[in-house]
Amino acid sequence: MEKRIFKRKIYNQILKWKQKSNGASALMIEGARRVGKSTIVETFAKNEYDSYLLIDFNKASQTIKDLFNNLMDMDYLFLYLQTAYHVTLKPRKSVIIFDEVQKCPLARQAIKYLVEDGRYDYIETGSLISIKKNTEGITIPSEEDRIQMYPMDYEEFRWALGDEATIPLLRQFWDANHGLGPAHREAARNLRLYMLVGGMPQAVCAYLDTNNFSKVDQAKRRILKLYEDDFLKIDPSGRASMMFRSIPGQLSRNVTRYVPYSVLGRVENEKLSELIKAVEDSKTVNMVYHTDDPNVGMGLTKNLEHFKMFVGDTGLFVTLAFWDKNFTENIIYEKLLSDKLPANMGYVYENLVAQMLAAAGNELFYHTWQRDEKHYYEIDFLLSRGAKICPIEVKSSGYQSHKSLDKFCKKYSSRIQSRYLVYTKELAKDEATIMLPAYMVPFL
Repeated sequence: MEKRIFKRKIYNQILKWKQKSNGASALMIEGARRVGKSTIVETFAKNEYDSYLLIDFNKASQTIKDLFNNLMDMDYLFLYLQTAYHVTLKPRKSVIIFDEVQKCPLARQAIKYLVEDGRYDYIETGSLISIKKNTEGITIPSEEDRIQMYPMDYEEFRWALGDEATIPLLRQFWDANHGLGPAHREAARNLRLYMLVGGMPQAVCAYLDTNNFSKVDQAKRRILKLYEDDFLKIDPSGRASMMFRSIPGQLSRNVTRYVPYSVLGRVENEKLSELIKAVEDSKTVNMVYHTDDPNVGMGLTKNLEHFKMFVGDTGLFVTLAFWDKNFTENIIYEKLLSDKLPANMGYVYENLVAQMLAAAGNELFYHTWQRDEKHYYEIDFLLSRGAKICPIEVKSSGYQSHKSLDKFCKKYSSRIQSRYLVYTKELAKDEATIMLPAYMVPFL
């Protein structure tokens, strides 16, 4: 079967780098494994250059890797590579791709001198979960621009299904401040389909090829097992993997923060910080940190000890939540799709909103404060917009209560630009609170 090539927004970002850089810098595309980095880079190289040379360091021989031990003779390096890969490179018209560059740290270090040589463009891809582990003792090049690649966002998912009309139409309704009316139910169901399949290209392919949720689930489980193997490589004790697997359970407890000790037991603070950083750097998760002072510049009061952790792809989150079963039965998917699963699905919608906001380039924060001796008010997400902030509360139903939002906006009234309640019903307004369906979150 021919490999599917999906349309991805990052293509235009790569194109802007090529036009702006003109060989003055390399491009590093960071992201979790299996989000489609290698595919998009090779597609770009085919379309935008006369020729390209791709070195997959997962497969490259030791002889190829050893070429980067000595850069004194660049002519020999390029001649050998062209011969080994049967490619003719053209100065300023060709690109060399270092795929899975973390497997050859010296190639990463060589970027400085290869860019300085100026003959070709360079694009690197790699999984951050092992990039940092494998770059100790080498010099990271400053001649390197970086962009983040995420799983397919909701619009890219609709593109994959052959639908390029829905998202622009939803944006028109958003801009007009008008609900969808009878079309709302279908729009909500389409979004739940995205929540179930997710944005990992392999899972999307499985859905398009088979229209079978069990096959989709199998594809997602393979990805999750790959992540687990990666975590074990950087932390053989298995604790990083345990932290990742426990995300659905932690969120379902409805507590104000992720509690590592409830998962790992006693861990030294320094080791715990290393584990949290390793999981965050993997880009398999979206971290949401508590801001102690919700104001513009929330990063200045980021509380590194208080955070929530969401899975980077909501489709993977759904599978992870049912990991205790041999496979997630079709009936579970069917009930989720029809919005009839008898469980509190609030944390799934929170994961979706975190994914959507992160993919749009937002740094994520939340805020809690004490209501009484046993309870807290909580704002799920806070966005910085100009000189103001926008609080967001997420509901998994059509429930319209927003007590935390009301209390927060009263407490910080001078700082608020807009306030949002994300829920499952139509776009509406309750006094100052904008209540929007989850499918409109990308427009915030």
